[in-house]
Amino acid sequence: MNEPIVPMQNTVQQLDDNDPLAHKRNAFVLPENMIYLDGNSLGALTRRSSERVQEVVRQQWGQDLIGGWNLHDWINLPQLTGEKIAPLLGAKSGQVIVCDSISVNLFKLLTTALSMQPGRVRVLSEQGNFPTDLYMVQGVQTLLGEQRCELRSVASEQLEQEFTEDVAVLLLTHVNFRSGHIHDMQRLTRLAHEKGILVIWDLAHSAGAVPLTLDLCKVDFAVGCGYKYLNGGPGAPAFIYAAEKHHSAVQQPLSGWMGHANPFAFTEDYQPALGIKQFLTGTPSILALAALDAALDVFADVDMHQLRDKSITMTEVFLALKDQHAELSELQLISPMDSQCRGSQLSFSHPQAYAICQALITKGVVPDFRAPDIIRFGFAPLYLSFANIQQAIEVLCSIMQEQSFLQSRFQQKRAVT
Repeated sequence: MNEPIVPMQNTVQQLDDNDPLAHKRNAFVLPENMIYLDGNSLGALTRRSSERVQEVVRQQWGQDLIGGWNLHDWINLPQLTGEKIAPLLGAKSGQVIVCDSISVNLFKLLTTALSMQPGRVRVLSEQGNFPTDLYMVQGVQTLLGEQRCELRSVASEQLEQEFTEDVAVLLLTHVNFRSGHIHDMQRLTRLAHEKGILVIWDLAHSAGAVPLTLDLCKVDFAVGCGYKYLNGGPGAPAFIYAAEKHHSAVQQPLSGWMGHANPFAFTEDYQPALGIKQFLTGTPSILALAALDAALDVFADVDMHQLRDKSITMTEVFLALKDQHAELSELQLISPMDSQCRGSQLSFSHPQAYAICQALITKGVVPDFRAPDIIRFGFAPLYLSFANIQQAIEVLCSIMQEQSFLQSRFQQKRAVT
């Protein structure tokens, strides 16, 4: 566990002065008078994405029209964008492609993995997993019937004892969306494989925030979104990782024409493309892909371990500053205390979490709320400064002081009446 950092005014300034990623802030379009701590829900706009989308709209689409598919290689953009994501996942070339949404991609992977596990039907996940992941398993269960797909979700501490030889697929989110807790990917994947279980990881809150080593961990499949830490824009397309060793066994059911071996032959019989391209389905949104593809350029020269170091330091600074203010003691940390066990976020519970969150937003500090009583602060190291963290704490203190004053007034009024 990292030693806690106790920053003073000059220490926060020194952290900013010595920040090797400070220059990356200039790559983003950031609103004035706003401290954005919600990058784990929607990342900030990069200048390159703004320029790229305008270029695609005005020139590539506006002037070249259908010729853009060849002139600007739109046809290969799902693979090209996937190749930019691959290094962030610790994946070698040819294993990542960008398409559709996490939900659609999960459907592809779940049905694929189940078809690769004859005689096994159980999909194991954890209680508190992101709901869409569980919904998708439930949908597959309804479609195929419980004799071919059966969801079992258990508490995280019970997962390992549920690794039995009747489990077909282990489906987990690497970083929990509420608490920020990080699973031990390498250990859980290894233990699952020892029982013949295929593993699907959801990387929605991991990709672009923490270093990943999918190849090293021998992960089977993974999905992730493009709009959080990858800054691809609202509703940006998601990605699929499929380990090369499984490419010949894949039989994903959404056999659209873009996943065909030769889509422009227009044959009536489907023949899947080789490799990762077989996970494509329909025609991709080039505008959305272009925005994500351009946004990924900001990572081209970023060391993910350096980014992770800054993320950890930011969360530790936030906690140390919080501890210096008694009025913030009512905010109960639900994220792991050990910085190595949490993603790039801090989550706190409070009975008035929603009201506090809304008050922060009105004062220019943007976190987010998760029912029933959680405030999440997301830390995007590429565009946040340590001064932002200190300013956010100051605003939070002022809100909690106002709340304490109002509560005191209310209690006095009740006592009188």
